[in-house]
Amino acid sequence: MQADAALALSPAAAAEEGPDRMPDTEAKVRCLASFLAASDAGASAQRVETHMSWVLMGKTQVLKLKKPVVLPPVDYSSVEGRECNARRELRLNRRLAPDVYLGLLALQWHGGMLSAVPEAYRHPGRQTVDWAVVMRRLPQARMLDEVIRRNALRPEDLDALVATLAAFDQGAVRASVDEGEYVARIRHGIALSTRMLEHAAFALPHVHEACQAMNDALSLHEGLLRARVAAGRLVEGHGDLRAEHVCLVDPPAVFDALEFDARLGEVDPFDELCFLGLECDMAGNASVGPLLCARMAPALDDAPPPALLRLYTAKNALMRARLSVAHLMEPDPRHPEKWLPQASRYLKRALVALSGM
Repeated sequence: MQADAALALSPAAAAEEGPDRMPDTEAKVRCLASFLAASDAGASAQRVETHMSWVLMGKTQVLKLKKPVVLPPVDYSSVEGRECNARRELRLNRRLAPDVYLGLLALQWHGGMLSAVPEAYRHPGRQTVDWAVVMRRLPQARMLDEVIRRNALRPEDLDALVATLAAFDQGAVRASVDEGEYVARIRHGIALSTRMLEHAAFALPHVHEACQAMNDALSLHEGLLRARVAAGRLVEGHGDLRAEHVCLVDPPAVFDALEFDARLGEVDPFDELCFLGLECDMAGNASVGPLLCARMAPALDDAPPPALLRLYTAKNALMRARLSVAHLMEPDPRHPEKWLPQASRYLKRALVALSGM
């Protein structure tokens, strides 16, 4: 069944909000929850809040609504900005998960009534006040990180994932980045990680050692990065290839591509593999990354040197450590006890990768 047809079968859901008050984010979330209850076998929506979104999970469908936040380079303060993001998210994710990303819902406002309708059925006489992405819900038990934690990863799972990623990278659009810009982006990211991780308030062990080793490695191996660009190896990739974004269904679905900054999606496929390997290591299986790189090399007719793979792994570990402590800089951080220990674990992995260089 085509995505639009699947959405067309889902009835609209509406909520009375009062004729003189425009709906706020909470009203929109309630309306989407009503949509799920009406269209998803009476499902009671599970709400999940992320840094920039509200995610509502039903039995068979998932809805994602962006918050009206401004976090440069992100600006979702306008309806137009959120619509543009929703369409970009749909387009990018249909590359690796075409049957997961079903379409868009328009949230329409008229006469004090807020309604959620599939895009093809929106009413031209009503004001569209927001947009939500509609996805098919994937089985949690088959997420790669969950499979690793249960020690249930099979060789055939990796075979299928390699086939999916190889086909994607072989057909991906080549990124338009020159050598100097590519190195400058990586250098900027490392500098940003260093500044944040060395903040005295965090008192993280081994920070200075890891950051200094990272800068030394970058200076020593900058030529390897330039060679990747010169060989045309960079692509418009996924951008956030984590184990929790891989579902080992048939065929594997790779979802939640990075959509808010096109530059961050311009990557070396082996950088993405090193990132995925790092996240699999954090979940409990350090062998996945090396296995994926070894199997992808002949599929892509590419054999990056081990020093480059270590550089990518260390760079990604520092970035993940930085994003961990960034949560503690929010006004009201969720699970504050989690972030410093997590950052320390990533720092240790950065040091392990750098020690071999």
